[in-house]
Amino acid sequence: MTAIEQTEAARPRGTRLPRRARRNQLLGAAQEVFVAQGYHAAAMDDIAERAGVSKPVLYQHFPGKLDLYLALLDQHCESLLQSVRTALASTSDNKLRVAATMDAYFAYVEDEGGAFRLVFESDLTNEAAVRERVDRVTLQCAEAICEVIAEDTGLPRDEAMLLAVGLGGYSQVVARYWLASGSTVPREKAVELLTSLAWRGIAGFPLHGTEGH
Repeated sequence: MTAIEQTEAARPRGTRLPRRARRNQLLGAAQEVFVAQGYHAAAMDDIAERAGVSKPVLYQHFPGKLDLYLALLDQHCESLLQSVRTALASTSDNKLRVAATMDAYFAYVEDEGGAFRLVFESDLTNEAAVRERVDRVTLQCAEAICEVIAEDTGLPRDEAMLLAVGLGGYSQVVARYWLASGSTVPREKAVELLTSLAWRGIAGFPLHGTEGH
């Protein structure tokens, strides 16, 4: 029994969920369907059935399938961005910052809900609204990393941004490969290996205002 089914079973018949709770329930059901089937194969009927509601109830909250998908995408893009920002703010030790940032991407793809597939592996990237959101969160994550690099190294922003895009892209691509390949390397070890590789490069830039590290 899924978490949604358990919630429905535990709730007395005849009661109505508050609007926000119902919306969250529908988003949870939609995520399961979209991750399992992809956008194009998923149907509103499937989502309503998974949520245990009628289609009219679903349409009261979301006018169409794309609206539902975009609401999920907004939610999970924001989650990734906040994870990266939290990782960057978690320490003032730059090597540990690199490790924390990489681990944020690994944790994101490892989440059992599979939300990362909606962001990084969507079958709807030809839709402008989807592409815009994915590009925006990629840029926002890179900008957050860029701020730290620029501040600590004194590099011009354009140069720091190239490094930041490289670090973010490197992290998410390898994290997705690690998950998809069923790698036997534990997450902690994978992050350690990648941090070691990345740090050998980024540590070559001296701290701004100092003669060394």
